[in-house]
Amino acid sequence: MKLTRLFLAALVAIPLFSSCGYNSMVELREGVDAQWAQVENVYQRRADLIPNLVSTVKGYAAHEQETLEGVIEARSKATGINLSAEGLTEANMAQFQEAQDNLSSALSRLMVVVERYPDLKANQNFLDLQAQLEGTENRIAVERNRFNEETRKYNTYIAKFPKNLIASLFKFERKPYFEADKASHTAPQVQF
Repeated sequence: MKLTRLFLAALVAIPLFSSCGYNSMVELREGVDAQWAQVENVYQRRADLIPNLVSTVKGYAAHEQETLEGVIEARSKATGINLSAEGLTEANMAQFQEAQDNLSSALSRLMVVVERYPDLKANQNFLDLQAQLEGTENRIAVERNRFNEETRKYNTYIAKFPKNLIASLFKFERKPYFEADKASHTAPQVQF
């Protein structure tokens, strides 16, 4: 008798949970997690290019040691933050983003140094690396945008009534977005 009740309860529960949005929440959360993995992938691609870029520049600009070390240190800090999809909190995301922004800033300083070396700017290895790095920066922007879109879909879905009740019951929590760099809110000053 108890087995029959349990079986009937299971038969009733399966359609109830599949129609309540639980499966959709799982699917959307997995979409966010997969897109986060893609964001990490392009950041890793950038990190992998940096040693080659630094090595190429080092041959031409050996006395620019401080700038080169700054890039290496920023890369080390950026790659030292391992943020899993399950660990996406506002604080963790801010820490990750700050490390990536610091790396971008160090790379910008390196590119300013490169301007002083016409032979380096004409070096094919450097030009190839620079093109790959620029392409990677574009990929980062695209993947961050896609991540934010997946996150928006997920966050919207779990916030709507009555899905929010199911989300709360099964601990589906809001995911943070990538936000614009604080420095991007002020226009850069250009001097000629």
